[in-house]
Amino acid sequence: MPYLILIVEDEPKLSRSIAEYLDNSGFQTHIIDNGNFVVDWVRNNTPTLILLDLMLPKKDGISICQEIRTFSQVPIIMASAKTDEIDRLVGLEIGADDYLCKPFSLREVVARVKAVIRRHEHIPHEIPLKQSLQLDKSSSCVAFNNEKIELTAIEFNILTKLIQQPGKIFKRNELMDSAYEDGRIVNDRTVDSHMKKIRKKLAGLAPGKKFLHAIYGVGYKFEP
Repeated sequence: MPYLILIVEDEPKLSRSIAEYLDNSGFQTHIIDNGNFVVDWVRNNTPTLILLDLMLPKKDGISICQEIRTFSQVPIIMASAKTDEIDRLVGLEIGADDYLCKPFSLREVVARVKAVIRRHEHIPHEIPLKQSLQLDKSSSCVAFNNEKIELTAIEFNILTKLIQQPGKIFKRNELMDSAYEDGRIVNDRTVDSHMKKIRKKLAGLAPGKKFLHAIYGVGYKFEP
């Protein structure tokens, strides 16, 4: 069965071009041009990935992404003509897996779609850890002593990288390479922002325990 890509875009010419290019690349596509219809469609279908425009009629992309993340970890690539760094950071922090800046080439769209799907599929489904800490890829959750909390796909990828080699200090660029496979350059602020959110979630899940450690001037490490 081909991968199903949901294209959420209100510019008809652009959405048709994206759909045609993805179809010719072996994907199956579905287009929605109204923000109000997206969440219900996702609830009733199983898209492999969502291409989600930030500016949409009726409901914006950030609101849609946040709502989808309450019940699904389907990969989401957000697209927008806003290229400011803060916009990119917000898009990723609310649960998006990647970000496309308009104007983009159709070849880039296909490359990003393939990279995100490949990254999502290659994450181990379950990684047991000491002290009952576990990562479950099927639900994108981290669990501790029968309690669990959801991670975004990027947070899950970073934490997976860290816990696979306890005690090893990873540089920031190494952690982001594990989250992104397209070779993008991400600054330290973005990396630290993701780490801050992961540490906050783990602190809420296991009060009094510190799994992640910042090594000044170097990076981060995981200690079970």
